[in-house]
Amino acid sequence: MGTEFDPAFIQAPEHRPKPTILEAQGIPLIDLSTGPIDDLAKEIGDACRKWGFFQVINHGVSPESRRKIESAAREFFARPQEEKMRVKRDEVRVLGYYDTEHTKNVRDWKEVFDFVVEDPTFVPATIDPDDQKVTTWHNQWPDQNPHVLREACEEYGREVEKLSIKLMELIAISLGLEANRFNDFFKDQTSFIRLNHYPPCPNPHLALGVGRHKDAGALTILAQDDVGGLEVKRKSDGEWIRVKPTPHAFIINVGDIIQVWSNERYESVEHRVMVNSERERFSIPFFLNPAHYTMVKPLEEMTDDQNPPKYKAYNWGKFFTTRKGSNFRKLDVENIQIYHFKVSK
Repeated sequence: MGTEFDPAFIQAPEHRPKPTILEAQGIPLIDLSTGPIDDLAKEIGDACRKWGFFQVINHGVSPESRRKIESAAREFFARPQEEKMRVKRDEVRVLGYYDTEHTKNVRDWKEVFDFVVEDPTFVPATIDPDDQKVTTWHNQWPDQNPHVLREACEEYGREVEKLSIKLMELIAISLGLEANRFNDFFKDQTSFIRLNHYPPCPNPHLALGVGRHKDAGALTILAQDDVGGLEVKRKSDGEWIRVKPTPHAFIINVGDIIQVWSNERYESVEHRVMVNSERERFSIPFFLNPAHYTMVKPLEEMTDDQNPPKYKAYNWGKFFTTRKGSNFRKLDVENIQIYHFKVSK
């Protein structure tokens, strides 16, 4: 990526970073090791309603496993560009290294490495709604010392997956559902983990590490370093608020699927990533996604005569592969979004 500054990175004036930073006051920090489960679920429910984001500590993911993946990520991104390009992802091999991703049709100031939690992961072969054929995604690992990165990623993936299921159970309880209500959706999960590297940017007032967006899946679990840069759009007034890093904590946000399943009791919230001119930044999001054959729609328990379904059902696999495909080219139109499935009043 270097320090070249392609105009493709420049955000529209209304979406550029503000010179003053508002630090988040009130994004809940929840200790998962304390209190009765119903109290924990209530805390999480309140956070989902008010913010769509919260942080967790004493979460059960070992510090050593997190240290290992962070170290492996730093080592991978420090490699020569030609070496990283050997595991470059494309429209056929959608996992691996990439440095030209676009969000809202503007290029992000970052490089990434993606891998799936289940290898292979089953997804639709095409985005054609009538095509029932399925294909597989496989992880790509670098030739040089592949076991170091692979072992760190797989171990971390197993631990964060356990945390994701625990959090989904607490979210289910907070909605008045059985704890295991969501478990079956993830039996053939399409979850993936991304290693993000944001190099120092010569024009941080013009670009973003990731442009404003909502996460399409069910739940995101983010590990970030001490540099910080994540900003959340506050629901109460639409202001962009910086989430200050908390040592050893994970930042959790509900995705679009929970918004649909809960029939908008909980909302997926816009967020973005700032860059700076002095320090590189690393982060590792885990995106919890259901099986490709999941038809995403409001749960029956969340609807009644007073609260009819706000969304039509959509196939997660087709939605996901459509979104993935858009990463490889600039679109002439907006990418597929859940509001395209809103029931008109």
